[in-house]
Amino acid sequence: MSDVKKVVLAYSGGLDTSVILKWLQVTYGCEVVTFTADLGQGEELEPARAKARLMGVPDQHIYIDDLREEFVRDFVFPMMRANARYEGDYLLGTSIARPLISKRLVEIAHETGADAIAHGATGKGNDQVRFELSAYALDPGIKVIAPWREWDLSSRTALIAWAEAHQIPVPKDKRGEAPFSTDANLLHTSSEGKVLEDPWEEVPDYVFSRTVNPEDAPDEPAYITIEFEKGDGVALNGSAMSPAALLTALNELGRKHGVGRLDLVENRFVGMKSRGMYETPGGTIYAAAHRGIESLTLDRGAAHLKDELMPRYAELIYNGFWFAPEREMLQAAIDHSQARVNGTVRVKLYKGLASVVGRKSPDSLYSERHVTFEDDAGAYDQKDAAGFIKLNALRLRLLAQRDR
Repeated sequence: MSDVKKVVLAYSGGLDTSVILKWLQVTYGCEVVTFTADLGQGEELEPARAKARLMGVPDQHIYIDDLREEFVRDFVFPMMRANARYEGDYLLGTSIARPLISKRLVEIAHETGADAIAHGATGKGNDQVRFELSAYALDPGIKVIAPWREWDLSSRTALIAWAEAHQIPVPKDKRGEAPFSTDANLLHTSSEGKVLEDPWEEVPDYVFSRTVNPEDAPDEPAYITIEFEKGDGVALNGSAMSPAALLTALNELGRKHGVGRLDLVENRFVGMKSRGMYETPGGTIYAAAHRGIESLTLDRGAAHLKDELMPRYAELIYNGFWFAPEREMLQAAIDHSQARVNGTVRVKLYKGLASVVGRKSPDSLYSERHVTFEDDAGAYDQKDAAGFIKLNALRLRLLAQRDR
């Protein structure tokens, strides 16, 4: 421990990371640099600065960075180009934030001459893996400290007792057992634990924080348009927007109409199953719209290949391999497919649903002349289908003759 003189801590200002901050100072006898990321979680972050000061961290060692645009532009949008969903449902809201946090932790360690980085992820979850795989990919020599795997504070009661013993203020609302834990950013809010641990029990309505109950959503649907260029959203209802601004606006629309709730039992990378509740209002709308424009502009072979690659790509992100070469290889193929994914999608929002109801594109592959039930003016000779069917049936006929 004596070789660690300075540590960069991923710091929220909450009870857990405040205890970790003090524990690092006591256990390692080191300086602590705090890093708080604004990823659009919707919380006031300046109190984290005040709490860090209270713990003896000088101002030059307190970092609070607005990463919202970088988060959406360089992480969320590339992931959305792949239509990524882990195990078919999860839009990876927590998973995609971790590599950016790790990236900035390593950058600050280099800027400040720190020996190590530290995080507050537990030894049971996925986040410890995501933080550390990303950190090692960016700096193979970095030291990572994970207090939950080192200390003997095995319960919330022990954590609070340790905090009180070291003069760390414990808010009244933190003294009881938390009914569930949450994580939030501009893409989603996740909740898990306690009241959510029994997968048979319906999620209580008070757990939801970013969406109205679909049953209470407006009785009139809303119609919106999202414009895409090269697979990325660039405008909402005709108004150009930056990536973060677009997602923020979609979040408000999704909130109002109860879009984006997901109750999921998933397979963690560490081996266990867990039950979580996810709210991804804007991301759910955006994902539907992106598939809508791809349906018009992607060739069948490219679209089907993307769908085959997607589960592998999503699993890499979920497991923490954002900076791995295989993810980057898949990203290159996905990005290549998006060159002509341009156009506008119309989406209907109604009581929890985001339904694509219209799409148009200057790069559309849709040909009304070919698909019409009316006179196609010679665009398609139906007689050609007979030979096509016979050639595809040949092997089936040979098998049937042999096996008769």
